[in-house]
Amino acid sequence: MKRQGRALPARNLNGHAARADRVHGAPRRGGLCRVSHDVNLYPADRVLRAREAAAAQGVDALLVSPGPDFRYLTGYQALPLERLTCLVAPAQGEPFLVVPLLEKPAAEASPAGALGIEIVGWRETDDPYQLIARRLGGAAKRLAVDNHMWAEKVLSFRAALPWAEQGLAGTVLGELRMRKSPAEVEALRVAARAIDTVHQSMGEWLRPGRTEREVGRDIADAILAAGHESCDFVIVGSGPNGASPHHEVSDRVIEPGDPVVVDIGGTTADGYCSDSTRVYCAGGEPKGEYGKLYEVLLAAQRAQCEAVRPGITAQELDAVGRDAIAAAGYGECFIHRTGHGIGLETHEEPYIVAGSARPLEPGMAFSIEPGIYLSGRYGARIEDIVVCGEESGERLNTVPRELRLLG
Repeated sequence: MKRQGRALPARNLNGHAARADRVHGAPRRGGLCRVSHDVNLYPADRVLRAREAAAAQGVDALLVSPGPDFRYLTGYQALPLERLTCLVAPAQGEPFLVVPLLEKPAAEASPAGALGIEIVGWRETDDPYQLIARRLGGAAKRLAVDNHMWAEKVLSFRAALPWAEQGLAGTVLGELRMRKSPAEVEALRVAARAIDTVHQSMGEWLRPGRTEREVGRDIADAILAAGHESCDFVIVGSGPNGASPHHEVSDRVIEPGDPVVVDIGGTTADGYCSDSTRVYCAGGEPKGEYGKLYEVLLAAQRAQCEAVRPGITAQELDAVGRDAIAAAGYGECFIHRTGHGIGLETHEEPYIVAGSARPLEPGMAFSIEPGIYLSGRYGARIEDIVVCGEESGERLNTVPRELRLLG
């Protein structure tokens, strides 16, 4: 449960106006053009499968710029520049990759260079949009652009191909990405183990007398030390701040007996994400009804994890926890969906939410993170990443979920 944002250097945690999803990160080592040559994690047949899926939906060509869809198809984490880099995957005809000429050596050295796809370099005085328009021709009537393509690039394609209808490639690629391969599930396991290591060490940093920001800075460093390549977000919500699901960090001093919601995650070198939430109580027992509230939440989250199986719908899984929380009198205090898919993005399909009749299938990976929030007092959330198997679910996070007393 966190906002999506680009990771920036961890040192920005010192900034008083800092946003947790943006400032708790650190730059990826080696820069954003980092590549992976794991043929199991990024198999060469993905472009072909995407073209076949596009044809089945009546899409004439996919236009995919740097981002998670691009990485999924090519294994290449290209620089997101103002200069156009674009994978063009026609439903009929051969795919090709258009890159700025100065980026062509990097593209050829990346996994994209081993796909057997033509790599077309364009010079500073060329118009890459017209180049693509000429190669596609007037027969391309329906185009699908990746969901993260910059607006200026979408509009430039519209100008270069005025006869073509534009839609989102997510309707094609999302269906492929949400069903994880065994190699992807293993990559998510590795990420989960890394973030579990940080939760296991929380007693080193979280204690009364420290501010949320100070604790968050230490956690961000630990996420990198645990094996992530970037720290994507750190949420430290103490006392009443825990009642805000998207609280970030603040200069509030943690007091004895404060429940503290800690939601953290990062991205590994393979490109796959972690995300896990636990609750801690620093320097003493929690006050008031918090213990009762937490036991209700713990039972609801356990029931949801145990209910994961092929065929159960997203809304049915959401209801398992929501109904239990409502029966205990906290229904109005569970104010968000149960969970989100995870993979190359922290938030992706499938979403575990009321109103979604999507049945779960083997290979789908998602968070289960019910929460209870009492405004102005405190909150609680427990989050695990779960993968749907052939018969049941597997929790990738293994750190105990009970309320942990520190100090």
